[in-house]
Amino acid sequence: MTSHRSHGERLLDINGAELCVETFGDRADPAIVLVAGSAASMLWWDAELCERIAVRGRFVVRYDHRDTGRSTCYPPGKPPYSFTDLTRDVLGIQDALGIERAHVVCQSMFGGTGLILGVDHPDRVASLTFVSSSTGADDLPPPSSDLAMPAEPDISDAAAVVAYVVAGAKTYAGGSPHFTEAATRALAAQDVARARNYASTLVNHFVIELDGPVRGGFGDIAAPTLVVHGDHDPLLPLPHGKALRDAIPGAELLVLEGAGHDLPKAVWGDFVSALVRHTRGDRP
Repeated sequence: MTSHRSHGERLLDINGAELCVETFGDRADPAIVLVAGSAASMLWWDAELCERIAVRGRFVVRYDHRDTGRSTCYPPGKPPYSFTDLTRDVLGIQDALGIERAHVVCQSMFGGTGLILGVDHPDRVASLTFVSSSTGADDLPPPSSDLAMPAEPDISDAAAVVAYVVAGAKTYAGGSPHFTEAATRALAAQDVARARNYASTLVNHFVIELDGPVRGGFGDIAAPTLVVHGDHDPLLPLPHGKALRDAIPGAELLVLEGAGHDLPKAVWGDFVSALVRHTRGDRP
């Protein structure tokens, strides 16, 4: 019987960077590549969530972006890469793992990666899923007035950094009844301890070049697309998810009740079921 647990982390040389990659499940199954949001390492795609997807017959790939986790870090404030480079990282991981076409799941800011993949590299994408993302249109509602981030911590004080990450996660949960502070604190502590340079993690994704596809926009995505959005999202309120659904031909929307700008464990069942249906070609 094939194990659906992790095959272990490994460092791969991809496009001039070391990227830490971990896989779950059977390589013969359809591949799902999970692209985390800004300042988020692979750990924010929880290992148990990855296992739940893998046991449903999917080969799951999660990885650390540049400037997160065990992957290559650059000096804080000086990331020498753009959205296009991060998209090339996804393709490089697919190449290294022998994945010709992947079902790509992109979260938050790095929905921009999914956009570039879908428009400029359609031959490498079997489907797209956007989680807590947006078209970025000017007429969409701004973040909630209640969205107030804590003061930046002393990066030399690990406990203060963990507290900052937990406070930020709680803010982005938008008052969700599903937010669990203890579990978030444990994850944040692991993330901070594991990182090469958490000072770079806190800064660099927010100052990269936000370039886009060269062959079109959201309306030119041909891959089957699922949009997933929490109805408590305070950073990108639900109209952002609806607008993204409307911008992509044939896209479907899954609204996660009680979820904020995250994927809390309470909604994993709905998310996994929809993702499994979506990645076998059926509509959710």
